[in-house]
Amino acid sequence: MSGADSPEILAAYDAVRSDKDPTNYLIISYASAVGDKLQLSSTGTGGLSELSSALSPTEAQYAYVRIEYANDTESKRVKFVLIIWIGEGTKVMRKARVSIESGAVKRVLGHHSIQVDARDKGDLEEEEIVKRLRKAGGADYNGGRG
Repeated sequence: MSGADSPEILAAYDAVRSDKDPTNYLIISYASAVGDKLQLSSTGTGGLSELSSALSPTEAQYAYVRIEYANDTESKRVKFVLIIWIGEGTKVMRKARVSIESGAVKRVLGHHSIQVDARDKGDLEEEEIVKRLRKAGGADYNGGRG
């Protein structure tokens, strides 16, 4: 097993999902340059922008983030996003194995509204991700205006 279900990763996942914990993202990285062993590499409270800056341009990583956005003046929605990150400088063999190895991560981080396959930081613009979440969520209280 890849270690995607390690106690550290499961605890971080529970923290991100909890309404009572300020942690709103986690990042899982490969433990070494070869092999499929995964480890929790960071957690944080700074949301998508902090998470984005913590991703490595030379690695494949997996991230899970809690995103809150307003539906209208009365309500807020909380959604979860799974990010499969393949930095531009990721080695070819690692890139090729992500499609296979991401299955274990998806099983552990199972509750998410959308999956974002990201290759550069531009793929992680919060406004675009919220638009996708609104579409995935069905109801759009802003008349389609992001």
